[in-house]
Amino acid sequence: MEGPFFARLPEGFMSEILSLTSPVDVIRASVVSKGFKPAADSDTIWEKFLPSDYQDIISRSDSAVDCSTKKALYFSLCDSPLLLDGGRMSFSVDKRSGKKCYMVGARERIIAWAREPWRWHWISRPDSRFREVAKLKAVCWLDIRGRIESQMLSTGTTYAAFLVFKIAEEHYGIEKATSLIRFVNHESDGEAKRRAAPVHLVSREGMNHPAEFGGKFPKMRTDGWMEVELGNFYIGTGDEGQVEARLTEIIHDGKSGLTIEGIEFRPE
Repeated sequence: MEGPFFARLPEGFMSEILSLTSPVDVIRASVVSKGFKPAADSDTIWEKFLPSDYQDIISRSDSAVDCSTKKALYFSLCDSPLLLDGGRMSFSVDKRSGKKCYMVGARERIIAWAREPWRWHWISRPDSRFREVAKLKAVCWLDIRGRIESQMLSTGTTYAAFLVFKIAEEHYGIEKATSLIRFVNHESDGEAKRRAAPVHLVSREGMNHPAEFGGKFPKMRTDGWMEVELGNFYIGTGDEGQVEARLTEIIHDGKSGLTIEGIEFRPE
């Protein structure tokens, strides 16, 4: 009885109901009842799940975006991040919520010693979405910052910032660091340092006694890179200016064996 009942309802009525849910709920509804499927595939539904400024964002893409339906576009933006603004950052959509995600590439970050080729080496990697990544050769202290305009992010959303990296088998001085998150226009470095948190760039499996160490540990991503959370923050209505995520390590004298792809800002 369920299928014929929903089949008799106007598609516009079902579309209005589904648009008040989430992308995950729409997919589930189309699986549970075939009567929902026409509405669940409609451009009307998926247009509402896409970010309101998605057309402006796509216009900044380095490559053409060609999708026949809004549903196909939604999942393309979830699974295949777009390079924007000459490859300086990438954009994607969070599959569960439709919220905006950005990764700031290595070239767009503030990295201490980055202009000194004997300390940092800029290289290309086939497994990176960006043209260049930063490979650490040798520094005495580490300071990496990634910034993004808060207006670019989805309002009413808690975001987390992640360092995306790889670590070489031969590494030293970078096992543990400190992360900071701050709103640049509203908070000083000193205020952010009071909320500083420890992070680890090596996995628990690579430590002798991981239970003795607090802080965040890295995880493997589906794209083959590692990531570690640097902290979180909330984007409210009217928030303006830049958000900065920062990683520092000044205790050990020598550091090497780190390759950085970017800092990603995505909904929690």
